Amino acid sequence: MSTTESARQPVVILSCSLNPRSRSHKLALAAEAFLRASDQPVELIDLADHDLPMCGGVGSFDHPAVKTLTETIQAAGAILVSAPVYNYDLNAAAKNAMELTGSGWTEKPVGFLCAAGGTMSYMSAIGFANSLMFDFRCHIIPRFVYCIRDDFTDAGEPGPEITARVEALAASAVDLTRALAWVRENPR
Repeated sequence: MSTTESARQPVVILSCSLNPRSRSHKLALAAEAFLRASDQPVELIDLADHDLPMCGGVGSFDHPAVKTLTETIQAAGAILVSAPVYNYDLNAAAKNAMELTGSGWTEKPVGFLCAAGGTMSYMSAIGFANSLMFDFRCHIIPRFVYCIRDDFTDAGEPGPEITARVEALAASAVDLTRALAWVRENPR
């Protein structure tokens, strides 16, 4: 795949909250809007719209929704995980989606958009990121977004500082996807 072709691979945004009023979903929407405005291919997957089985159950990997999601993850140039933080970790829906789609994540750039209740869980994505690095050799984008309720406007939208950070993360995902494609095309 050429650098030009890989640049056209979509950034998949995995919105992991199952709450329709989720702040993490608002972060996902902001990333999607930025990528579309930048003429980058993007696909937003809202897990609230998908009936995924729990990983490890009988037939879970053969479920049609899992097969579709796995194909989408495999086709991605990069993945942005947008998730709420519960008990110092990303929510269970995020982990379940990762476990179900497994090797589809292999060697992809991955970034994080996290919405939490307080400021003390800012390292909460590390366990998820470690799993991606060690299990699937993902390239974790060191720029990530972590925000709390105060970072949103009264209307519930990300404030200007958070929006700028979301946009910087999305741009980094595109840049890293292109850089990795170039490296793969130009081996030593």
